[in-house]
Amino acid sequence: MARHFNGDKLIIASHNKGKVREIGELLAPFGVQTISAGDLDLPEPVEDGDSFIANAEIKALAAATAAGIPALSDDSGLEVAALDGAPGIYSARWAGPTKDFNVAMKAINEKIADLADKTANFTCALTLAWPDGHMESFEGKVFGEITWPMRGEKGFGYDPVFIPNGYTKTFAEMDPADKHTMSHRADAFKQLINACFNS
Repeated sequence: MARHFNGDKLIIASHNKGKVREIGELLAPFGVQTISAGDLDLPEPVEDGDSFIANAEIKALAAATAAGIPALSDDSGLEVAALDGAPGIYSARWAGPTKDFNVAMKAINEKIADLADKTANFTCALTLAWPDGHMESFEGKVFGEITWPMRGEKGFGYDPVFIPNGYTKTFAEMDPADKHTMSHRADAFKQLINACFNS
């Protein structure tokens, strides 16, 4: 039985403004006040886990322990089949020290441009951690393919090159409300909400 979240304030353990905004929008219906780790000047922990869930747990526990209130973290990335799942947990590192995802998207295109297999998926791990060290973790996925050139201005990260199965628009071309219904983050969120928010 998962631990139920019954507070009214939650740290989003991220310094990524796009991710913080998206998570805040997903939590809005539950009346939870969110504040980012960046706004609290919490340090970014070293993400040396070997999976999305391991890294999400590192970030959530670090924020919850430092601030003394529950924290929710997200570790997500793009997995390209032809690249054996890369960039995967290193998705942010592919964007370099300036976190320029245009660089990362160009690098992926250069590696797979001449390949027939353009399939890929986004994976999102969510961890809710309490200051006492208790954690609940969930993982969601959405499948699709890589397109080039980049399209759309509405998303963040790798969204401009990813078209989910059954759609013709990239995540960056979609209305955020539509993306929220079927993304990897939405999948993980449904699991989180059902386990920890719905009584």
